Amino acid sequence: MASSFFPQPSPSEITLKEHYLRRRTILASTGLLAVTHAAKAAGLQTSPGPFGTTERPTPREDITHYNNFYEFGLDKSDPARLSGSFHARPWTLRIDGAVAKPITIDVDQQITAHKIENRIYRMRCVEAWSMVIPWDGIPLAEILRKAEPLGSAKFVAFRSVMRPDEMPGQKDSFGNIAWPYVEGLRLDEAMNPLTLLAAGLYGEILPNQNGAPLRLVVPWKYGFKGIKSLTTISLLETMPPTSWNRLAPDEYGFYANVNPDVDHPRWSQASERVIGSGGFFGEKRQPTRMFNGYGEQVAGLYAGMDLRKYY
Repeated sequence: MASSFFPQPSPSEITLKEHYLRRRTILASTGLLAVTHAAKAAGLQTSPGPFGTTERPTPREDITHYNNFYEFGLDKSDPARLSGSFHARPWTLRIDGAVAKPITIDVDQQITAHKIENRIYRMRCVEAWSMVIPWDGIPLAEILRKAEPLGSAKFVAFRSVMRPDEMPGQKDSFGNIAWPYVEGLRLDEAMNPLTLLAAGLYGEILPNQNGAPLRLVVPWKYGFKGIKSLTTISLLETMPPTSWNRLAPDEYGFYANVNPDVDHPRWSQASERVIGSGGFFGEKRQPTRMFNGYGEQVAGLYAGMDLRKYY
């Protein structure tokens, strides 16, 4: 049965005034106190990554106040309004499953140990709106290699945090979603150079409402694949369940590649509303690009596949 929970595109949603964002808190015992002071003063230390765009980035106000993060509520303004008490530090990420070396990673240690890349990616929501976001992060492949995936690993499963006391959407069971939120990729998709674990945006530590402290970014797929507040990554031999596919499989496929020729059952995907482009005549619309414009990098992953069947 099709789900009516996922809100249809609406150009009239109103955002709230920006809240001051809580900076990361790191205990002196971690040895990263100096990094904390630097982050407070200047944000993340980043360098240009290999991927970008000439398109104008979406204003930070829109990126941080127009969000789908149902753990905090259904309205686009709810994540910014209701995530202030969410504790994103300290935080660890577990990598297990079909790996030679299961590991638990301290997120802030990884931020200091890796070169944090700035990558300006297009982001296309399944609701037919889009943004251009300057993410700061680490290629997912670099993190997965630390755990040494086994030859039997074919898929990667992702699990988000479960904290109903801090995430009111989990407490209220919005939309019959079975929390915690789960997602998945094929291993070759996860290892693609485009796939990113984002720890920040606009050169600052990732805000709570955008998935702090760590979220997945897969720019050729619809935004719901970008699971937020990651706690666990498991390598598997078989395809894992995913939250939206489990809830409404006829609407949200496992692959979720951006495709203007495959409509959502309740709206067209041929064009998209560009958030932050408002003017006298309102926000503009533009044609949707296959694989969100990243076909040169990823089309080969799906050679020979029926993309209407594997949507």
